[in-house]
Amino acid sequence: MTDTQVTWLTQESHDRLKSELDSLIANRPVIAAEINERREEGDLKENGGYHAAREEQGQQEARIRQLQELLNSAKVGEAPTQSGVALPGSVVTVYYDGDEKDTETFLIATREESGQGGLETYSPSSPLGAALIDAKVGETREYSVPSGATIKVTLVSAEPYHG
Repeated sequence: MTDTQVTWLTQESHDRLKSELDSLIANRPVIAAEINERREEGDLKENGGYHAAREEQGQQEARIRQLQELLNSAKVGEAPTQSGVALPGSVVTVYYDGDEKDTETFLIATREESGQGGLETYSPSSPLGAALIDAKVGETREYSVPSGATIKVTLVSAEPYHG
């Protein structure tokens, strides 16, 4: 994540992520105590409990860093209330390359914002997300994919996301 990348979050999502972060930080002494307990069991080479506790600690520390970075760069705002325009926090339906049968519906937001719901999520900074931001229903935009090809996408609908 670059220093200039801002993540848009609703207050509800920000609070949920902050709560997760606080919980992980509060759990640090529990993990440290478990590692010390396992260390005292003897030979570390054959101590599965010790290695499992160390692995869990590593995963929690990585998640803590990820949440801290995300929350430090987050912009808290209201979910869009406007229909008909693709904005961060909108559920959009599009079709590709003029084929009205080739449709896809997804959320323009971060994965954290979506709350890990069943809806596909595209970041506003992804090529597709960036191409659609501020598009109005019926408008066609173009974006490039990693292969270098240019894809046309037409906005069919845009509604505020209600998680």
